[in-house]
Amino acid sequence: MQWMIYGANGYTGRLIAAEAVKRGLQPVLAGRNEAALRALADELGLRWRMFTLDLPGAVEEGLRGIGLVLHCAGPFSATSAPMLEGCLANRTHYLDITGEIDVFAHCHAQHARAQEAGIVVAPGVGFDVVPSDCLAAQLHRELPQATSLVLGFEGGGGFSPGTAKTSVEGLGSGGRVREQGELRRVPLAWKTRTFTRDGKDRMAMTIPWGDVYTAFVSTGIPNIEVYTTAPPKTIARLRRLRLLGPLLRTQFMQRWLKRRVERSVKGPDAQTRDNTQAYFWGEVRGGGQAQVRRMVTPNGYALTVSASLGIVEAFLTQDAPPPGYYTPSQLMGADYVLELPGVAIDGPT
Repeated sequence: MQWMIYGANGYTGRLIAAEAVKRGLQPVLAGRNEAALRALADELGLRWRMFTLDLPGAVEEGLRGIGLVLHCAGPFSATSAPMLEGCLANRTHYLDITGEIDVFAHCHAQHARAQEAGIVVAPGVGFDVVPSDCLAAQLHRELPQATSLVLGFEGGGGFSPGTAKTSVEGLGSGGRVREQGELRRVPLAWKTRTFTRDGKDRMAMTIPWGDVYTAFVSTGIPNIEVYTTAPPKTIARLRRLRLLGPLLRTQFMQRWLKRRVERSVKGPDAQTRDNTQAYFWGEVRGGGQAQVRRMVTPNGYALTVSASLGIVEAFLTQDAPPPGYYTPSQLMGADYVLELPGVAIDGPT
């Protein structure tokens, strides 16, 4: 099967492409920046294709002969739908590394079309949301009667440009939680709580992380909140930004903030990635019982590389699963994250 990394010249795409070559894989590199693609392909000894996503015919032509695409070009709010349409038209399996709730929802809505096309549609095969989705599925396995799920995480090392741009989009959209099975919009930093790590409490706030969508699909648990750790000053600042929501949603402000990201955000370097980790907490409750787990993983970008390529390799070496939409834990099993290098998990507590 020929497979492609689209957005290969971006921060995360480059990391995935380089590791793919180390593993003896030969992806086709693709994106919209011809000069950057050519240079990267020459460096790695790979083939490349240049095409943009704004013309359906160009996407379909760019995907010709490709059996699977790993889509890495964010923000996915703008890029996922046209790439997915091309995959449906070409009967190309679709993977991406999004963490955006609305993108998960759109991909899920194409389940019947994916079945008809005979392809797998599996967004979120990186740090967003492989570890947290697998953690949710493990907890649900231990407490099937759970009615509430709380997930929390603490990352390290900073953002890539694409992730930072996605965060900018979120400033104007507020937060999300799931209540009684329904998605609900809530203000930025709607709730706070603490998680314990190394004997110390970490303050955390609710965020619109992808698991608000995917964990419900994976487990059926109707009430879901996701938190990330943050200093109290950051939480207070985000709460003040609530008053600017309408302004932050305007195209002018979004363009201005994203240009600032392009100028100032480069992504963590190799040393930072090697020296930082991420921590996850998961808690389910129901029927008067509770289960709690904690997990440590490598830096989020390192985990995105290993998680996404592990899934690609499964497609290359095994029969593809039945066509349709999948969350990571549905596609690879609840314990998939435990197979990845540098991941350790505590038992139930």
